[in-house]
Amino acid sequence: MITARVKKQLSPGPNGSDVKLEIDLQTRQGITALYGAAGSGKTMVLEAIAGFLTPDEGRILLEDSILFDAASGVNLPPQRRRCGWIPQECSLFPHMTLQENLAFAVTCLTSPRLPRLERHRRVKETLQRFGLKDAAGKRPHEVPREVRQRCSFARAVICMPRVVLLDEPAQRLDPPLKTEFYQLLRQIQKDFRIPVLLATRDPEVCFELAEDLLVLHEGRVLQRGIPRAVFDQPATVEVARILGTFNLLPATITALDPVLKTSRLRVSDFDLMGPYFPGRLRGDNVTLCIRPDELTAMPREGKPGPNQLAAQLVRFTERLSIVRLEFTGNITVELARAEFERYRHNKDWLIHFPPQYLRAL
Repeated sequence: MITARVKKQLSPGPNGSDVKLEIDLQTRQGITALYGAAGSGKTMVLEAIAGFLTPDEGRILLEDSILFDAASGVNLPPQRRRCGWIPQECSLFPHMTLQENLAFAVTCLTSPRLPRLERHRRVKETLQRFGLKDAAGKRPHEVPREVRQRCSFARAVICMPRVVLLDEPAQRLDPPLKTEFYQLLRQIQKDFRIPVLLATRDPEVCFELAEDLLVLHEGRVLQRGIPRAVFDQPATVEVARILGTFNLLPATITALDPVLKTSRLRVSDFDLMGPYFPGRLRGDNVTLCIRPDELTAMPREGKPGPNQLAAQLVRFTERLSIVRLEFTGNITVELARAEFERYRHNKDWLIHFPPQYLRAL
């Protein structure tokens, strides 16, 4: 388990703004995802834990060991932290073969030093486990990207680290290779029981791998929880924007009924019925939050009914099994491809807002 409570401020970047990290996190066993846009602080968090970035203040604990403590002056070098580090770019030594890269790690980064036969056995087993046996005698530039990535992963775990830190490791892999890499990651985590901290900006990665999710923005954790809960119930408008999967509409609460558990909301020039919002008052200005797949759309054939809004289709984007429709009023709806095909030439639509899916932020 990692506990980190640190602050770091870097000098202004090209845009003239300071880069700040003010993180307070505690990971659990399993795979924890750090989710956020580029520049949100994900890589800085990993680098601080690995020892490649020194915080200005704070403390980092790995299990019961102090890796960094500004107050007492403790700052262990990376090689003593026993963190398996896998950056975005290949970090293998280019002048060594894949086997030599593994042998270097198990010889120089394992403490206490292992006997020669044990080192040889561990390298051989790791080559086999990671499917690197046929490429063992080749240098990094002589093998495909996915093989280099697997070797980087193998080198990170061959020393039996106490945590594995991955910085968007599969970002540049093709979809089938990503799937293969994720399967390998899950298997290694299960076999070795090593906590994994994974930085990503891909929601699919969070659902595919993570048991715990931390949403980062400008160096701070805004929300944490299991991925499904976070994506279903963003805590703030900022989190909803970062997740990037919601319609966000300014609204005013015009009525609340705690007995019937309902509310009425004014959105632009139309009214919606919604669920009861505990802690809210009549007259409160809120932001309605609803996912595109929770809305329904149908061709307009008359006046809008309850919780329906008339809108015109601006554009649509076809995907593998769904079609993403963009309407006037910055409203997006996702429909099954078969359903959309029947009405693809229609311009005037009715959008239905199911009350049970409306969230007020």
